Amino acid sequence: MGPLSAPPCTLHITWKELLLTVLLFIFWNPPTTAQVTIEAQPTKVSEGKDILLLVQNLPQNLTGYVWFKGQITNYHQFIIAYAIDSKNITVGPAYSGRETVYSNASLLIQNVTQKDTGSYTIEIIKQGDETKGVTGHFTLYVDIPKPYISSSNLNPKGGAETVILSCDPDTQDVSYLWWINGQSLPISRKLQLSENNRTLSLFGVTKDTAGPYECEMKNPVSSSRSDPVTLNLLYGPDVPLVLPATTYYDSGTTLYLSCFADSNPPAEYSWTVNGKFLQSGSELSIPQITTEHSGIYRCAARNSATGRERYRFRRIKVLGKWIPASLSTVF
Repeated sequence: MGPLSAPPCTLHITWKELLLTVLLFIFWNPPTTAQVTIEAQPTKVSEGKDILLLVQNLPQNLTGYVWFKGQITNYHQFIIAYAIDSKNITVGPAYSGRETVYSNASLLIQNVTQKDTGSYTIEIIKQGDETKGVTGHFTLYVDIPKPYISSSNLNPKGGAETVILSCDPDTQDVSYLWWINGQSLPISRKLQLSENNRTLSLFGVTKDTAGPYECEMKNPVSSSRSDPVTLNLLYGPDVPLVLPATTYYDSGTTLYLSCFADSNPPAEYSWTVNGKFLQSGSELSIPQITTEHSGIYRCAARNSATGRERYRFRRIKVLGKWIPASLSTVF
Protein backbone atom coordinates (compact mmCIF):
# COMPACT_ATOMS: atom_id res chain seq x y z
CA MET A 1 0.00 0.00 0.00
CA GLY A 2 1.50 3.36 -1.09
CA PRO A 3 2.05 6.38 1.16
CA LEU A 4 -0.93 8.52 2.07
CA SER A 5 -1.25 12.20 1.29
CA ALA A 6 -1.46 13.01 4.98
CA PRO A 7 -0.89 11.06 8.21
CA PRO A 8 -3.84 10.05 10.38
CA CYS A 9 -4.88 12.52 13.00
CA THR A 10 -5.10 11.88 16.71
CA LEU A 11 -8.50 10.54 17.75
CA HIS A 12 -10.71 12.83 19.82
CA ILE A 13 -14.31 12.24 20.82
CA THR A 14 -15.30 15.79 21.87
CA TRP A 15 -16.43 17.11 18.51
CA LYS A 16 -20.06 17.35 19.63
CA GLU A 17 -21.12 20.65 18.05
CA LEU A 18 -19.74 19.95 14.59
CA LEU A 19 -21.09 16.38 14.58
CA LEU A 20 -24.57 17.65 15.52
CA THR A 21 -24.38 20.23 12.74
CA VAL A 22 -23.28 17.61 10.18
CA LEU A 23 -25.99 15.12 11.13
CA LEU A 24 -28.72 17.78 11.13
CA PHE A 25 -27.51 18.90 7.74
CA ILE A 26 -27.67 15.34 6.42
CA PHE A 27 -31.18 14.75 7.65
CA TRP A 28 -32.59 18.09 6.45
CA ASN A 29 -30.58 18.77 3.27
CA PRO A 30 -30.52 16.02 0.61
CA PRO A 31 -27.02 15.84 -0.87
CA THR A 32 -26.35 16.94 -4.42
CA THR A 33 -24.37 14.76 -6.80
CA ALA A 34 -20.74 15.34 -7.74
CA GLN A 35 -18.02 13.39 -9.49
CA VAL A 36 -16.60 12.06 -6.27
CA THR A 37 -15.28 8.52 -6.62
CA ILE A 38 -13.90 5.96 -4.20
CA GLU A 39 -11.12 3.56 -5.16
CA ALA A 40 -10.04 0.55 -3.15
CA GLN A 41 -6.34 -0.12 -2.59
CA PRO A 42 -5.83 -2.99 -3.11
CA THR A 43 -8.81 -3.76 -5.34
CA LYS A 44 -9.14 -7.25 -3.81
CA VAL A 45 -8.61 -7.97 -0.13
CA SER A 46 -8.53 -11.14 1.94
CA GLU A 47 -9.69 -11.55 5.52
CA GLY A 48 -7.13 -10.26 8.01
CA LYS A 49 -5.61 -7.77 5.54
CA ASP A 50 -5.98 -3.97 5.38
CA ILE A 51 -7.76 -1.92 2.73
CA LEU A 52 -7.76 1.79 1.99
CA LEU A 53 -10.83 3.46 0.50
CA LEU A 54 -9.21 6.34 -1.36
CA VAL A 55 -11.47 9.29 -2.22
CA GLN A 56 -10.90 10.93 -5.61
CA ASN A 57 -12.00 14.30 -7.06
CA LEU A 58 -12.63 16.09 -3.80
CA PRO A 59 -14.26 19.52 -4.20
CA GLN A 60 -12.75 22.69 -2.78
CA ASN A 61 -13.61 24.60 0.40
CA LEU A 62 -14.48 21.58 2.52
CA THR A 63 -15.31 21.62 6.21
CA GLY A 64 -15.38 17.89 6.95
CA TYR A 65 -16.19 14.30 6.00
CA VAL A 66 -18.50 11.68 7.49
CA TRP A 67 -18.25 7.95 6.67
CA PHE A 68 -21.23 5.58 6.93
CA LYS A 69 -21.59 1.80 6.62
CA GLY A 70 -24.14 1.17 3.89
CA GLN A 71 -25.91 3.61 1.60
CA ILE A 72 -28.14 5.17 4.25
CA THR A 73 -26.67 8.19 6.00
CA ASN A 74 -28.26 7.93 9.41
CA TYR A 75 -26.79 7.98 12.89
CA HIS A 76 -26.88 4.20 13.39
CA GLN A 77 -24.73 3.71 10.25
CA PHE A 78 -22.29 6.46 11.27
CA ILE A 79 -18.68 5.16 11.44
CA ILE A 80 -16.37 8.13 11.79
CA ALA A 81 -16.21 11.88 11.06
CA TYR A 82 -13.35 14.31 10.48
CA ALA A 83 -13.42 18.12 10.93
CA ILE A 84 -10.86 19.81 8.68
CA ASP A 85 -10.32 23.06 10.60
CA SER A 86 -10.00 21.54 14.06
CA LYS A 87 -8.60 18.20 12.83
CA ASN A 88 -10.86 16.49 15.32
CA ILE A 89 -12.24 12.98 14.82
CA THR A 90 -15.53 11.65 16.17
CA VAL A 91 -16.61 8.04 16.06
CA GLY A 92 -20.16 6.68 15.81
CA PRO A 93 -22.19 3.53 16.52
CA ALA A 94 -20.82 1.68 13.46
CA TYR A 95 -17.19 2.25 14.47
CA SER A 96 -15.40 -1.05 15.18
CA GLY A 97 -12.03 0.29 16.33
CA ARG A 98 -10.35 -0.80 13.09
CA GLU A 99 -11.21 2.30 11.02
CA THR A 100 -8.96 5.32 10.56
CA VAL A 101 -9.95 8.48 8.67
CA TYR A 102 -7.31 10.67 7.01
CA SER A 103 -7.23 14.36 6.23
CA ASN A 104 -7.63 13.59 2.52
CA ALA A 105 -11.01 11.90 3.36
CA SER A 106 -9.74 8.34 2.78
CA LEU A 107 -10.76 5.55 5.12
CA LEU A 108 -8.44 2.75 6.24
CA ILE A 109 -10.01 -0.49 7.45
CA GLN A 110 -7.58 -2.81 9.21
CA ASN A 111 -7.85 -6.56 9.73
CA VAL A 112 -10.78 -6.89 7.34
CA THR A 113 -13.45 -9.51 8.11
CA GLN A 114 -16.43 -10.81 6.16
CA LYS A 115 -18.65 -8.51 8.25
CA ASP A 116 -16.93 -5.56 6.55
CA THR A 117 -18.37 -6.61 3.20
CA GLY A 118 -20.93 -4.19 1.81
CA SER A 119 -21.45 -0.56 0.83
CA TYR A 120 -19.67 2.48 2.25
CA THR A 121 -20.83 6.07 1.87
CA ILE A 122 -18.87 9.27 2.44
CA GLU A 123 -20.73 12.50 3.09
CA ILE A 124 -18.56 15.48 2.15
CA ILE A 125 -19.47 18.84 3.70
CA LYS A 126 -18.64 21.87 1.54
CA GLN A 127 -18.79 25.50 2.66
CA GLY A 128 -19.29 28.14 0.00
CA ASP A 129 -22.03 30.48 -0.98
CA GLU A 130 -24.23 27.91 0.69
CA THR A 131 -23.51 24.68 2.52
CA LYS A 132 -23.68 21.65 0.23
CA GLY A 133 -23.17 17.91 0.62
CA VAL A 134 -21.88 15.45 -1.94
CA THR A 135 -22.03 11.70 -1.53
CA GLY A 136 -19.80 8.92 -2.79
CA HIS A 137 -20.68 5.23 -2.64
CA PHE A 138 -18.43 2.18 -2.74
CA THR A 139 -19.07 -1.53 -2.17
CA LEU A 140 -16.30 -3.52 -0.48
CA TYR A 141 -16.01 -7.22 -1.28
CA VAL A 142 -13.75 -9.47 0.72
CA ASP A 143 -12.13 -12.53 -0.86
CA ILE A 144 -14.41 -15.47 -0.14
CA PRO A 145 -13.10 -18.25 2.13
CA LYS A 146 -13.43 -21.83 0.96
CA PRO A 147 -16.97 -22.93 1.78
CA TYR A 148 -17.98 -26.26 3.24
CA ILE A 149 -21.20 -28.25 3.23
CA SER A 150 -22.93 -29.20 6.46
CA SER A 151 -25.79 -31.68 6.55
CA SER A 152 -28.71 -32.27 8.88
CA ASN A 153 -28.21 -36.02 8.35
CA LEU A 154 -25.24 -37.65 6.64
CA ASN A 155 -26.76 -41.14 6.89
CA PRO A 156 -30.34 -40.92 5.62
CA LYS A 157 -32.51 -43.95 4.97
CA GLY A 158 -33.21 -44.27 1.29
CA GLY A 159 -36.46 -42.74 0.12
CA ALA A 160 -37.73 -42.10 3.64
CA GLU A 161 -35.97 -39.05 5.10
CA THR A 162 -35.48 -35.36 4.24
CA VAL A 163 -31.94 -33.96 4.36
CA ILE A 164 -31.00 -30.27 4.47
CA LEU A 165 -27.59 -29.25 3.13
CA SER A 166 -26.13 -25.84 4.01
CA CYS A 167 -23.33 -23.95 2.30
CA ASP A 168 -21.25 -22.45 5.12
CA PRO A 169 -20.17 -20.02 6.36
CA ASP A 170 -23.16 -17.71 6.12
CA THR A 171 -21.65 -14.70 4.34
CA GLN A 172 -23.04 -11.32 3.36
CA ASP A 173 -23.31 -10.10 -0.23
CA VAL A 174 -22.48 -13.40 -1.94
CA SER A 175 -24.41 -15.65 -4.26
CA TYR A 176 -24.62 -19.42 -3.79
CA LEU A 177 -24.48 -22.10 -6.48
CA TRP A 178 -24.92 -25.88 -6.18
CA TRP A 179 -23.80 -28.90 -8.21
CA ILE A 180 -24.61 -32.61 -8.06
CA ASN A 181 -22.35 -35.12 -9.82
CA GLY A 182 -20.46 -32.18 -11.32
CA GLN A 183 -23.60 -30.81 -13.01
CA SER A 184 -25.93 -27.96 -12.12
CA LEU A 185 -28.98 -29.00 -10.11
CA PRO A 186 -31.78 -30.48 -12.23
CA ILE A 187 -35.36 -29.29 -11.91
CA SER A 188 -36.92 -31.76 -9.49
CA ARG A 189 -39.54 -31.85 -6.78
CA LYS A 190 -37.01 -33.74 -4.66
CA LEU A 191 -34.53 -30.81 -4.71
CA GLN A 192 -35.56 -27.45 -3.28
CA LEU A 193 -33.40 -24.37 -2.71
CA SER A 194 -33.97 -21.69 -0.10
CA GLU A 195 -34.69 -18.10 -1.12
CA ASN A 196 -31.00 -17.14 -1.14
CA ASN A 197 -29.88 -20.58 -2.41
CA ARG A 198 -27.73 -21.15 0.67
CA THR A 199 -29.62 -24.26 1.81
CA LEU A 200 -30.72 -27.22 -0.28
CA SER A 201 -33.50 -29.56 0.86
CA LEU A 202 -33.52 -33.15 -0.40
CA PHE A 203 -36.86 -34.90 -0.08
CA GLY A 204 -36.67 -38.70 0.02
CA VAL A 205 -32.99 -39.26 -0.79
CA THR A 206 -32.31 -41.98 -3.36
CA LYS A 207 -29.17 -43.36 -4.99
CA ASP A 208 -29.57 -40.76 -7.76
CA THR A 209 -29.71 -37.85 -5.29
CA ALA A 210 -27.08 -39.00 -2.78
CA GLY A 211 -24.39 -36.85 -4.42
CA PRO A 212 -21.62 -35.91 -4.57
CA TYR A 213 -22.69 -32.30 -3.88
CA GLU A 214 -20.60 -29.15 -4.20
CA CYS A 215 -21.47 -25.55 -3.37
CA GLU A 216 -19.85 -22.33 -4.54
CA MET A 217 -19.85 -18.83 -3.07
CA LYS A 218 -19.33 -15.88 -5.43
CA ASN A 219 -19.06 -12.13 -5.27
CA PRO A 220 -17.90 -9.70 -7.98
CA VAL A 221 -14.21 -10.12 -7.11
CA SER A 222 -13.80 -13.77 -6.09
CA SER A 223 -15.36 -17.21 -5.92
CA SER A 224 -14.64 -20.42 -4.06
CA ARG A 225 -16.02 -23.96 -4.25
CA SER A 226 -16.38 -26.55 -1.50
CA ASP A 227 -15.05 -30.08 -1.42
CA PRO A 228 -17.60 -32.65 -2.65
CA VAL A 229 -19.88 -34.29 -0.09
CA THR A 230 -21.70 -37.57 -0.73
CA LEU A 231 -24.46 -38.74 1.58
CA ASN A 232 -24.00 -42.20 3.05
CA LEU A 233 -27.39 -43.41 1.85
CA LEU A 234 -28.74 -46.30 3.90
CA TYR A 235 -30.79 -48.61 1.69
CA GLY A 236 -31.68 -52.20 0.98
CA PRO A 237 -31.34 -54.96 0.91
CA ASP A 238 -32.89 -55.69 -2.45
CA VAL A 239 -34.26 -59.19 -3.09
CA PRO A 240 -31.10 -61.32 -3.07
CA LEU A 241 -29.71 -63.17 -6.06
CA VAL A 242 -28.82 -66.84 -5.55
CA LEU A 243 -26.30 -68.51 -7.86
CA PRO A 244 -25.88 -70.83 -9.65
CA ALA A 245 -29.35 -71.34 -11.07
CA THR A 246 -28.91 -75.16 -11.05
CA THR A 247 -31.71 -77.01 -9.24
CA TYR A 248 -30.64 -80.65 -9.82
CA TYR A 249 -27.52 -82.21 -8.28
CA ASP A 250 -26.08 -85.70 -8.30
CA SER A 251 -25.42 -87.56 -5.09
CA GLY A 252 -21.79 -87.41 -3.98
CA THR A 253 -21.17 -83.97 -5.46
CA THR A 254 -20.80 -80.68 -3.62
CA LEU A 255 -23.76 -78.36 -3.28
CA TYR A 256 -22.52 -74.79 -3.61
CA LEU A 257 -24.74 -71.69 -3.44
CA SER A 258 -23.88 -67.99 -3.12
CA CYS A 259 -26.18 -65.16 -2.17
CA PHE A 260 -25.88 -61.40 -2.83
CA ALA A 261 -28.19 -58.41 -2.28
CA ASP A 262 -27.46 -54.73 -2.99
CA SER A 263 -27.43 -53.01 0.39
CA ASN A 264 -25.73 -50.24 2.36
CA PRO A 265 -24.38 -51.10 4.83
CA PRO A 266 -23.69 -54.58 3.42
CA ALA A 267 -26.34 -57.15 4.23
CA GLU A 268 -25.96 -59.99 6.71
CA TYR A 269 -26.87 -63.43 5.30
CA SER A 270 -28.26 -66.66 6.69
CA TRP A 271 -29.37 -69.98 5.17
CA THR A 272 -32.17 -72.38 6.06
CA VAL A 273 -33.42 -75.59 4.45
CA ASN A 274 -37.01 -76.67 4.92
CA GLY A 275 -37.30 -74.03 7.65
CA LYS A 276 -34.29 -75.26 9.64
CA PHE A 277 -31.25 -73.02 10.17
CA LEU A 278 -28.09 -74.16 8.41
CA GLN A 279 -25.46 -71.41 8.73
CA SER A 280 -24.66 -67.71 8.41
CA GLY A 281 -22.72 -66.10 5.60
CA SER A 282 -23.26 -65.35 1.94
CA GLU A 283 -21.91 -68.73 0.73
CA LEU A 284 -23.23 -72.21 1.41
CA SER A 285 -21.17 -75.34 0.64
CA ILE A 286 -22.17 -78.93 1.45
CA PRO A 287 -19.82 -81.69 0.22
CA GLN A 288 -20.88 -85.29 -0.54
CA ILE A 289 -24.59 -84.53 -0.72
CA THR A 290 -27.22 -87.27 -0.69
CA THR A 291 -30.92 -87.37 -1.50
CA GLU A 292 -31.54 -86.27 2.09
CA HIS A 293 -30.20 -82.85 1.15
CA SER A 294 -33.09 -82.23 -1.21
CA GLY A 295 -35.43 -79.48 -0.09
CA ILE A 296 -36.25 -75.78 -0.21
CA TYR A 297 -33.25 -73.61 0.53
CA ARG A 298 -33.74 -70.01 1.60
CA CYS A 299 -31.20 -67.15 1.65
CA ALA A 300 -32.16 -64.29 3.96
CA ALA A 301 -30.44 -60.88 3.55
CA ARG A 302 -30.84 -58.38 6.39
CA ASN A 303 -29.73 -54.75 6.81
CA SER A 304 -29.47 -53.87 10.50
CA ALA A 305 -29.38 -50.10 9.73
CA THR A 306 -32.63 -50.03 7.77
CA GLY A 307 -34.20 -52.95 9.66
CA ARG A 308 -35.19 -54.51 6.35
CA GLU A 309 -34.96 -58.22 5.45
CA ARG A 310 -35.51 -59.87 2.04
CA TYR A 311 -35.48 -63.53 0.91
CA ARG A 312 -34.80 -65.76 -2.07
CA PHE A 313 -35.86 -69.44 -2.24
CA ARG A 314 -34.31 -72.23 -4.30
CA ARG A 315 -35.74 -75.74 -4.59
CA ILE A 316 -32.91 -78.30 -4.74
CA LYS A 317 -33.35 -81.91 -5.91
CA VAL A 318 -30.52 -84.37 -5.24
CA LEU A 319 -30.63 -87.40 -7.55
CA GLY A 320 -29.67 -90.89 -6.36
CA LYS A 321 -26.82 -92.75 -8.04
CA TRP A 322 -27.82 -94.60 -11.23
CA ILE A 323 -27.16 -98.39 -11.09
CA PRO A 324 -27.15 -100.50 -14.33
CA ALA A 325 -29.92 -103.16 -14.43
CA SER A 326 -27.39 -106.01 -15.00
CA LEU A 327 -25.78 -105.23 -11.66
CA SER A 328 -28.92 -104.60 -9.63
CA THR A 329 -29.18 -108.31 -8.61
CA VAL A 330 -25.75 -108.14 -7.07
CA PHE A 331 -26.93 -105.44 -4.67
